[in-house]
Amino acid sequence: MKKTLVILLLISMLLPLSLFAAGTKEDKVDASKPVTVNYWTHEDPARTTLETELIEQFMKENPNITVVRTTNPSSKQIEVVQTAFAAKQGPDMFNLPIENQYAYISNGLVAPVDYQAAGYKNEQDLLDKYVDGVLDTVTVGGEVYGLPLELTNWAIYINKRVFRSVGLDAERDYPKTWEEMADISEKLVIRDGDILLRRGFDFRYPYYLEFFIPMVEQLGGDLLSADGKKAIIGDDAWIGALRFMQQWGPLGRNLGSPTYKNARSLFNQDNNDIAMTHSGLYQEARIKSDNPEFYDSMDWMVIPFPVFENAVRNVAACYYGHFFMVNADSDPAVQKAAWKLAGFMLSHGEDYLTRGGSIIQPTKALFASDTLKNMPYSQVFIDDMARAHMIYYGENSAQIQQHIRQAIESVMLSGESPEKAVATLRAAVQEVIDEQ
Repeated sequence: MKKTLVILLLISMLLPLSLFAAGTKEDKVDASKPVTVNYWTHEDPARTTLETELIEQFMKENPNITVVRTTNPSSKQIEVVQTAFAAKQGPDMFNLPIENQYAYISNGLVAPVDYQAAGYKNEQDLLDKYVDGVLDTVTVGGEVYGLPLELTNWAIYINKRVFRSVGLDAERDYPKTWEEMADISEKLVIRDGDILLRRGFDFRYPYYLEFFIPMVEQLGGDLLSADGKKAIIGDDAWIGALRFMQQWGPLGRNLGSPTYKNARSLFNQDNNDIAMTHSGLYQEARIKSDNPEFYDSMDWMVIPFPVFENAVRNVAACYYGHFFMVNADSDPAVQKAAWKLAGFMLSHGEDYLTRGGSIIQPTKALFASDTLKNMPYSQVFIDDMARAHMIYYGENSAQIQQHIRQAIESVMLSGESPEKAVATLRAAVQEVIDEQ
């Protein structure tokens, strides 16, 4: 990752300065000439069906623009886009999670939003359409560099049937604290020796910036100091959170582990192998698609992100965004067409919510809509978002997440003490911060 970002930085230094303003130079762009927009995004069957229709409509309305949509699995998409940009063959328009995408802004590889092409009068008109603060993430030096395809946070999905199988009523007995999560999971697990045949709950390994940092924050710690210069703040909080993970794992109470299949991917099948999992509102659409009987039964529910019993902050899972961005190295006419495409697609927010996989686009209009409010358990996600914050998204976020992964897996799988793991983690993350 570090090597890739260095390559990206070198490329950015070679880009002509005129490219960074290409999206705003109306007098030098012929918007009527034939162009092709290569759009890369992550796989999602529901969104693919919707976007295919939207793109066909867009091309009919704009016959000089051809759109080529390419998809990859989410994890591969990150690598594919990095490699393509390093070779100066990046897509014209793309989206990634912001923690993986921010480096493209900081390294000057993406163009600022062309407001009028995207359907806005100006920057203020754009800002007025979105929930306050959402676009701060992609605003650098007074320029906005991305439009949000989706804003996602995680709550906890529960299979009520699994709860009933051990005499629990999910509506009444659901866990409100992490300690209750562990105790209830102990009642729900089924083991064959040390092998877990059924887990009560398990975490979304290895997405630690989303869920583990908030757990640390609940105990009073922070990833970085307020000025961003010091790493791993609050030893007691970090040690406490790591000790919880150690006790969760196979060397402790044996309730779950990074070595098992992702719990979210099992949940929809209702195969009596997982009772609870992290996921976003989008999971509802996937349950409905994968297992209509389970969805219609409403033998599932969503609860808020738990907090520790001795929490000093009431913090929910971080939310994260996927943003449409446009390659600064693309032809100016292609950039304009790409922003026009992005604006067109984002003007269908309710379609993305109802037909595109329960994707939330953070516009004020959508948040105020009955469509969102009437979706099952949507209020849980809205309320959790209000006690959450954006995921850490610095250009070094992927490196930092990898170091956190090593710390957690060292205590869960290798028996390293939380105290030693914190010391090692601090040194590693501080080195990353110092190299910025």
